[in-house]
Amino acid sequence: MGFLDVLLGRTRPVAPDLDQLFALPSAALTLEAAVSLTPTGTGAVCFATVEGQAFAEAREDVQALLDADTERQGPPVEAVRDEYGYSWLVSRRGPEDLPALVSDLHAVNSALESSGFGPQLLCSVVAFHDVRNSGDERRLGLVYLYKRGTFYPLCMLSGRPKRDNALELQVAALLKDDLRIEKEKAHWFPLWDAPGLIN
Repeated sequence: MGFLDVLLGRTRPVAPDLDQLFALPSAALTLEAAVSLTPTGTGAVCFATVEGQAFAEAREDVQALLDADTERQGPPVEAVRDEYGYSWLVSRRGPEDLPALVSDLHAVNSALESSGFGPQLLCSVVAFHDVRNSGDERRLGLVYLYKRGTFYPLCMLSGRPKRDNALELQVAALLKDDLRIEKEKAHWFPLWDAPGLIN
């Protein structure tokens, strides 16, 4: 970083480090022990859709690669588009099979990146939930921001587009030793339509 960058407050962008995703199983143990949140078995990769044959083929190749997994239990990888025009590749595994789910997300990100579509990658989300005594279900996503190489917690309240900011701050503090938490709260985007976080 140059002298002018320091004076003007500019920082170098953080390079994506997809291996950070492999820290999620350890973070899941911390979450379960501290706040009773457990994996749902759903995870997804979000990317900006690009028109063109090359991108369509890369996305289909990634989907076929994951669907070919003979160990997969449950539905195949699903491609969905949200109301904002972003695309998601959604993987579902058993709630106890978080390492395999994380491997799926890593494979999607890596394959799109190696095909030259890294700039289109936005984030990956792994969903957690907790049914409290009242029956009101909390949903939490651990969101990996591809372009920043960091995570943030996103807690959705059941049945309505509202966040539990207090729980998000609690989870961020709990996981600071497990994950590289995004320090700038302005980057903790509300992903209202994220697969696994909506009922």
